[in-house]
Amino acid sequence: MKKILFVALSVSLVFTAEAQRRTNRRAAVAEDVATGKAAKILIEQGPKLGQISCLAAPSLDGSSIIGQCYKKPRRWIVLETKYATFGTDVSKFQDQLTFTWHVLLETKSATENRGNKEGLAPYSYFTTTVTYYNIPVGSHASSVVLPPSYLERYGEPKAVGYVITNANGEELQGDCWSEIRGIKSSTKFWEDQKIMDAQTSDGKPMIARRQGLLDRAKTIWALVNPNDYETTMQ
Repeated sequence: MKKILFVALSVSLVFTAEAQRRTNRRAAVAEDVATGKAAKILIEQGPKLGQISCLAAPSLDGSSIIGQCYKKPRRWIVLETKYATFGTDVSKFQDQLTFTWHVLLETKSATENRGNKEGLAPYSYFTTTVTYYNIPVGSHASSVVLPPSYLERYGEPKAVGYVITNANGEELQGDCWSEIRGIKSSTKFWEDQKIMDAQTSDGKPMIARRQGLLDRAKTIWALVNPNDYETTMQ
């Protein structure tokens, strides 16, 4: 019973902290809008970490020459964030917004590479940029994904962050969410060389740089809630 109460309290504190962070961000953006500053972006909801971010892909009925290779659903890593844009007296649109994503996967949580039989680095780092165009006032979503084999081999996302810049390259907003000891939330871990170049006790890299992070628009996930995502033209 004590353990259950402790878990419930921990979850409650996490949600309370996140709610406070949203309130603070909303107040800061409201002040920027009122004073005419450039930052007119509000992060309304951050990406989820761990198993909650791993989803079975949508499927379409249709014929196939070879049939199905996999009978059971395979899960993708789906990282989504919700943000709001604000207009000005001149325009209700923003020309473009670029999201630069940074993701750390934890090897020991890999669904098929149990016990890290390959001897991979404890964490895998992925990054990519997604640029949206002609963003109207209102709420929108941004998302990147990793195919099932990445979850199976490299593990679940344990730290995720991104930075939002405008057409002039000016940083408007950004944040980080982390469940990794030594990486605090709201810190840009990807800019900290002590973190990115850390080594294990036997002198091997703690983090391996890898490729494969995709804009959802380039995958089957483009069919899910397409109206929430602005044109990427990439």
